[in-house]
Amino acid sequence: MQTLPNSVVSSAPSTPAAFDTTIHRRKTRPVAVGNVIIGGNYPVVVQSMINEDTLDVDGSVAAIRRLHELGCEIVRVTVPSLAHARAIGEIRQKLVQTYQPVPLVADVHHNGMKIALEVAKHVGKVRINPGLYVFEKPAGDRTEYTKAEFDEIGEKIRETLEPLVIFLRDQGKAMRIGVNHGSLAERMLFTYGDTPEGMVQSALEFIRICESLDFRNLVISLKASRVPVMIAAYRLMVKRMDDAHMDYPLHLGVTEAGDGEYGRIKSTAGLATLLADGIGDTIRVSLTEAPEKEIPVCYSILQALGLRKTMVEYVACPSCGRTLFNLEEVLHQVREATKHLTGLDIAVMGCIVNGPGEMADADYGYVGKQPGYISLYRGREEIKKVSEDRGVEELINLIKSDGRWIDP
Repeated sequence: MQTLPNSVVSSAPSTPAAFDTTIHRRKTRPVAVGNVIIGGNYPVVVQSMINEDTLDVDGSVAAIRRLHELGCEIVRVTVPSLAHARAIGEIRQKLVQTYQPVPLVADVHHNGMKIALEVAKHVGKVRINPGLYVFEKPAGDRTEYTKAEFDEIGEKIRETLEPLVIFLRDQGKAMRIGVNHGSLAERMLFTYGDTPEGMVQSALEFIRICESLDFRNLVISLKASRVPVMIAAYRLMVKRMDDAHMDYPLHLGVTEAGDGEYGRIKSTAGLATLLADGIGDTIRVSLTEAPEKEIPVCYSILQALGLRKTMVEYVACPSCGRTLFNLEEVLHQVREATKHLTGLDIAVMGCIVNGPGEMADADYGYVGKQPGYISLYRGREEIKKVSEDRGVEELINLIKSDGRWIDP
């Protein structure tokens, strides 16, 4: 027999060469944010952002801690003023004193040089928006940007950015060049249009300034609220970086995705498409909900793609006329009893037709084979048949007998 990736086994002698079902991530340089590494061979990192005003030190500390305890590995905070920048220092200090160091990212926007330089003392990474870092007041009667005008603003950007780049470089800290489709600079809009090309060129301009100052601890994002634009921008960025021999890690996100089911589907459509192509080193799901609601979505996307294993993987058939028990109810019972067993794959199948074959990759199986009885499997091997009312209990006993049970 030939063992395939992801433990898929085939016994057919004429089976062609194994299909590689593993997602091969684009090779990127590792960038440290506190004690978390983005890129390289490290797992895809999960991020979110608190909603609290960062002048509220106690509220911000509590919000950061809630996110971190749920598995958020890097937390972003907004820094609209110098007072906010100084407050981040208090937040960081209080986290160390009352909880633990949490990797923080400071979000800096309009005319941000002084703010960015102050907050850079207190965080592991500073995020800047190229479209807003040096604010260009739109001219209502403008019809074009001359090369001289374009270059003049580019030089102003360099002068404003250089002190921050040098500070981050010398302190071993990181920067996210975070382009937003909705806030491209006017000269980029006039030169490249409201397009993924404009987003990419905006990022490249800032990357080249950083590289000219020998600073490469960069993470790049190109977010849009429309999924096709977001996907196109990241794919184009990868092409441009590959052409220029750049290997910067990418932060993925569909910005302003909304809330509820559609917000989750929209985020998944954008993130999963790129992650499946091997693109992306850190992700954030941007929901119009409490930030804590974003973390399970991130981990579910990563687990579904086989990029992180942070919860039990449940395999369950959709149910049909052959199903011999209330599949939805039993799946709920099995999940409630076993959801804390990180790393296991458990299958709940309604009948023998979809049983052993469909659940071949699972560690354990719970299968309806005849009315009133459940067959329990370890992998492909049927271990025992028990009455339906004892099914969940006996599944737990089987897991315990294998030494794979831990108390909740």
